[in-house]
Amino acid sequence: MTLKKIAWLVDSSAYISNTLKDHPDVYVIPLNIHFGLEQFVDGVDLTPDQLYDRLRNGTEAAKTSQPSAGEFAMLYEKLSKEYDSIIAIHVSKSLSGTLSSSISGAEIAQIQVEFIDSFSLSAGITGLVEKGLQLQEAGQSYQDIATELRDMTSKFRNYILIGNLTQLYKGGRLSSAQFYLGSLLKIKPIIQINTEGELKELDKVRSHKKAIQYLINKAVEAAEKDGLKHVYIMHANAEQQATDLKLAILQQAPNLQFTIGEISTSLAVHAGEDTIALLWYL
Repeated sequence: MTLKKIAWLVDSSAYISNTLKDHPDVYVIPLNIHFGLEQFVDGVDLTPDQLYDRLRNGTEAAKTSQPSAGEFAMLYEKLSKEYDSIIAIHVSKSLSGTLSSSISGAEIAQIQVEFIDSFSLSAGITGLVEKGLQLQEAGQSYQDIATELRDMTSKFRNYILIGNLTQLYKGGRLSSAQFYLGSLLKIKPIIQINTEGELKELDKVRSHKKAIQYLINKAVEAAEKDGLKHVYIMHANAEQQATDLKLAILQQAPNLQFTIGEISTSLAVHAGEDTIALLWYL
């Protein structure tokens, strides 16, 4: 049997674009979502509608967990029998233990894997895989592809508008006082994943309208000053808002191309409903 060239593995925090969904060599290992003693598999047995309903009306705080090292080991053993090499791209290690679990799984299976810390999540992972597939098509070796993708992570830019403070509060990222004041003053926090892959507050904006304008300005500025060509707009059950944002940006940057998609349920647990994010690579 002739082995296929490269297996691509991502975790379910990634945005599964049509390119990833339809590619036979791209595999997704799901994270887990917990409500008390109940556990659900991200993207498998909990729909986005069910998740948002539970976030709105449930009393228990939702949590997430990475796949176990054993799950990774079984998958790596399977892939090693079908492929010459494996490239695994995961959510930032500063935000999740998924990369560590993936590395442990490969060690258990004694399989050689090229690991890439995306220093991002969602479409940040997507962009790396899509670029990697292009490099593979151009005939580059998997080691050279991995090296180029690691270099690419420093070119990631993102601006995340939290739609609802409730999930940050339930998840322990906001104190009672911060939650109360933020809700009272209608504060809209803009957060960002920095170059170390850490989630940091970037700015605070009064009113949703001003926050949306903030995002518009960032995209237009990148198009004019940096030659930005393509933007991902990710949303949490806010497709109309995402479409409106795209149209508003196009009025000032008509040559930009866009991909609009919904964040995974595992990310929505933390970001909350109505969150909107702009993400791109320079």
